[in-house]
Amino acid sequence: MRPLRLLFVIMVGLALLATGCGSGGTTPSGGAPAPQRLGPTAAPGDDVCGETRPATGPTTIEHAMGSTTVPDDPQRIVVLDSDKLDTICALGLQDRLVGTISLDSGQPSYLGPTIKAVPTVGKISEPELEKIASLRPDLILGSKFRTPDLYDQLSQIAPTVFTELVGLTWQENFLLDASALRRADQGRELLDQLKADAKTTGSEVDGAQAEASIVRFINGGIRIYGPTSFSGSVLELAGISRPEFQQLNGAEDRRFAEISAEELPKADGKIIYVTAYGPDATAQQDQLLKDPLWQTLNGVKSGRVFLVSDEVWMTGIGVIAAHGILVDLKTSLG
Repeated sequence: MRPLRLLFVIMVGLALLATGCGSGGTTPSGGAPAPQRLGPTAAPGDDVCGETRPATGPTTIEHAMGSTTVPDDPQRIVVLDSDKLDTICALGLQDRLVGTISLDSGQPSYLGPTIKAVPTVGKISEPELEKIASLRPDLILGSKFRTPDLYDQLSQIAPTVFTELVGLTWQENFLLDASALRRADQGRELLDQLKADAKTTGSEVDGAQAEASIVRFINGGIRIYGPTSFSGSVLELAGISRPEFQQLNGAEDRRFAEISAEELPKADGKIIYVTAYGPDATAQQDQLLKDPLWQTLNGVKSGRVFLVSDEVWMTGIGVIAAHGILVDLKTSLG
């Protein structure tokens, strides 16, 4: 399946999974309208992931840890970060994935059942070398940000390619991983199509007037996400405006900022997208959304709060997840 056709299938699949859209919007007695839920609520079929053809001949890839000669067409792939799961599927190689890290929230449902069944090789911060070696991979994709000290040992198991950072450089990471998988042309085509689709989405929903807030509950804290986060960068591609505070101008790190429960007004926007990482954070979210201070936010009072998928908006960090965000934008702003 060619990448452009693949993106159509991805978009249709994610749109069909945006069940519950518009539900949950009734007004509780004496309160603001309840949040509406967006995004996938069940796993799609594996047809969201299409097939692409490799380049020919081995090549040397320059990456965060040096240079590595990768095989012509990798058949047994191990990935050590969640963004690479998205990349594997976008390029149609999910059936070649023999190992991946375990995530606290479980493997992402939006990528289909094959990913759920892939053997795990330890936590994202502590992959287990013996498990990886036992899978006999011919290519390992990882991140210097996660496990720089393991690179030499991993390279003794199989050709290993590391990206530098996580999230901030997700587009560059995608293209590097696509090159390591011998599908650089398809990777560029997929990314170009995403940018075109984002621009179209923004024009269709009048993104310049949106003032969209992104709020995440995680590890007992509250974060608002800025323009260099994954989800923030997708909104930027679509020309979706953000509240002034969430531009994080002047901050050294413009990915996100921590706020306290007393600072909830900083989470306000004309529309508010809310997500939570794991069951504990979801419980925290549910409790705080009842807080009287939360009820004073303009986005809350106007009934424009949307609960979105954390694995799509936060941990997906790839082309398929980005298209999922665009689907949510169309549904909520259209």
